[in-house]
Amino acid sequence: MPRMKFTLANLSRRERQIMEIIYARGHASAAEVQDGMESAPSYSAVRASLSILEKKGLLTHRREGAKYLFQPVVSAEKAKVSVLKRILEAFFENSAESVVATLVGSRDLEISDRELDRLELLIAKAKKERRK
Repeated sequence: MPRMKFTLANLSRRERQIMEIIYARGHASAAEVQDGMESAPSYSAVRASLSILEKKGLLTHRREGAKYLFQPVVSAEKAKVSVLKRILEAFFENSAESVVATLVGSRDLEISDRELDRLELLIAKAKKERRK
């Protein structure tokens, strides 16, 4: 089966959970993925999900001894941008300002003063780099 174009859209809850585990670890075997899952399905179900994710073009594997290690095809940074683009389109009318306003304006999200300071620095840095 040919690989499909990269996308994190339309993944099942389990597939997203598996991708999060693999992104966090960098690579993982089926057993390691299973260990990292809350209410984990059977080992066979995890292997089947890994195979599906590989066919979708999101994972690749290499053999290490007797086990296969799965790793993301696309960097975590590209995956973040892809997911953020979909969120921007779906909920924020493609407005980065609206996303930031929601982040800093919501009491439910509990953004710390340290995070706000960091955001301020990132914004200043982005402005400075655009002026170059």
